[in-house]
Amino acid sequence: MNLLRSEREIEPGRDEAMRAAFLIRKWLTTQNQPRGEALSALGLQPKGEEGSEGYPIFSRQYDPAFTVDAEYIATLPDLQNSVHISASSTAIQHVGISNFRLPLRYRLPVGGYISLESSVSGTVRLEADKRGINMSRIMRSFYRHAEKSFSFEVITDALSDYLVDLSSSTARIQIAFSYPVKILSLRSELEGYQYYNIYLEQILLESQSKKIIHLDYVYSSTCPCSLELSEHARLVRGNLATPHSQRSVARISVVLAKDTDELWFEDLVKHCRRAVPTETQVMVKREDEQAFAELNAANPVFVEDAARAFSSELSSDPRIGDFRIVASHQESLHSHDAVSVLTRGPTFAANCIEPRLFASLYHVG
Repeated sequence: MNLLRSEREIEPGRDEAMRAAFLIRKWLTTQNQPRGEALSALGLQPKGEEGSEGYPIFSRQYDPAFTVDAEYIATLPDLQNSVHISASSTAIQHVGISNFRLPLRYRLPVGGYISLESSVSGTVRLEADKRGINMSRIMRSFYRHAEKSFSFEVITDALSDYLVDLSSSTARIQIAFSYPVKILSLRSELEGYQYYNIYLEQILLESQSKKIIHLDYVYSSTCPCSLELSEHARLVRGNLATPHSQRSVARISVVLAKDTDELWFEDLVKHCRRAVPTETQVMVKREDEQAFAELNAANPVFVEDAARAFSSELSSDPRIGDFRIVASHQESLHSHDAVSVLTRGPTFAANCIEPRLFASLYHVG
C-alpha cells in the first residue's frame, strides 16, 4: 500500500499551520538576507492583493489564549542588535525616556513617608557601535527598586542596573514631583500647604556619582527703585503712589557635598526664606495681606540682589557643594522679565544660555 500522498491531498488543520508559521519565523531569524528574499525562496513572496496566488492569508483574530515560551521569544526579531550600524554613526550622550510616571515614597524629616506622583526621566550614553537601547529596560530597572523606601540610594541602585542592563558607561536619572509643606500665615495663624516643584537628579559617570537637588522657590519681589520713587511722590508732592512688585521664581540647584547623606527639602526651603523672606502666601486674611505689604517694603530686591542673597545662604551650608541660582522677576512694570544666573563650581558652569531656560521658570497657579 502506498502511504505517501501528494501536497494537494494534505489538508492541514490550524495546529499544523501554527507550527509551520512558528518554524518559518524561526528560520527567518537565521537567514543572512532581506526578509523579502527569504520569503521568496519559500514561495511566499507577496505577488498581489490579499488572497491572490502565492500570498499567505493571515489571521485577523486576536487569540487571548496564546502563550509564549523561551523558544518562541527567541524567534522574535531584535532590530537593535541585528541591524548593521552605518560608518557615519556617532556616540549619543543621552538616550532614554522622559515623563515615565509612577507613585513614589519620600522620607519626611519628622519621620514616616509621603507618597507622591513622580515623573521619571532616565538616560544612558549610547556608543557609536550600537544602534539603540531597549527603552523598557529603563522602566524595569526602576520598578525593581521603586517599592523601597525612596531616597538617593534607591536611585543609585537603579542607575547601577542601567549600567549593567544597557551596557553603558554613563547613566542618569531625574525625578520630578510636587512636594507639599504646611506653612503658617503671617498674622492670622491659619495654615495651608505650599507646593514646591522639586527635581532629584543623579549622575553616574564611570563610577563617579553626583547627586543634585533642584527646587523652584516662588516669591514676591518689590523693586527698590520703584519703592523709593513712590515714597518721593508721597512726601514731596503728597501724591499716592504704589511701588511695583511681581511674582518671581528662583530655581535653586545644589550638588550634595561628598559624604553628605541627607539634605532635607525643608532645609533648602529655609535657606531660600532666609535669603528672600517674601515667599508667596497660601492662607491670607486682611491682617495677612497687610503684613505681606509690610514684609515686601522691608525687603525690596532687585534680581541681582536675590541671586547674591541665595548664594550667601547656600554657601553657609557645608552639605552643599556646587550650586546654581537662576532667578526670574516677571515684571509688572515692563513687558519683559529681569533675570540672573549665578553659579559656584564646575558642575553648572556654562557660557551659553539654554533656550527657554527662563521661560521654564513661570509659575502657574
